[in-house]
Amino acid sequence: MDTQRRQLRYPPRVSHRRTLWAVCVCAAGCFALAAGLTTEVGAADGNSGPWCVPYSGSGIPPGSGIPPWGFHATQSFQHGSAGSAHGWGNVNLESNWISGKICQQVFGGGQPVRMIAVRLGPRINYHSHTAVMWGYPGNVVKAPVKVISSTDPHCKVGTLGRVTMYASYNGVRSDSIQFFLDAGCRDENHLYHGPQVDAQVPPL
Repeated sequence: MDTQRRQLRYPPRVSHRRTLWAVCVCAAGCFALAAGLTTEVGAADGNSGPWCVPYSGSGIPPGSGIPPWGFHATQSFQHGSAGSAHGWGNVNLESNWISGKICQQVFGGGQPVRMIAVRLGPRINYHSHTAVMWGYPGNVVKAPVKVISSTDPHCKVGTLGRVTMYASYNGVRSDSIQFFLDAGCRDENHLYHGPQVDAQVPPL
């Protein structure tokens, strides 16, 4: 009994140095893990990332939302440059809400290829089922955007702007998509319009 009491009263000694070393190793590991996650997330939103994979299909890109908006467009610009853009996402006109991403790639004109991606919403600035553009009736949605990825050194991630998406109806092919970006991203403000633009803008 006395031996048991002594064992309970005087537990084995623990090395404070070993405990401190273990805590430091654990903290360093957690910090490295958090830094790695932060770097990975930053890479996804801060460079060309997964948002600017060129779209080589035709028509509305697959994966559009339900109900969806979506488009695919190509266009020739001034000074020998050309561009392509595509995007898709979800929209709810009753609650004035929209989501999704748009990617644009501009090449030629004596400059390196530039790619940007923007995220839409979440609020819609304006929408109409009776809009008239290019002399034809159709659906229009105007929404705010934010640059989430860019290879243009002048167009910084976080830059704000807006986009206008228009889809004609009654069998007319006069769809359009236009960017209006602020500050250093103004070189990315392009208009895509014509039969080579395939847009789907609600209401469907």
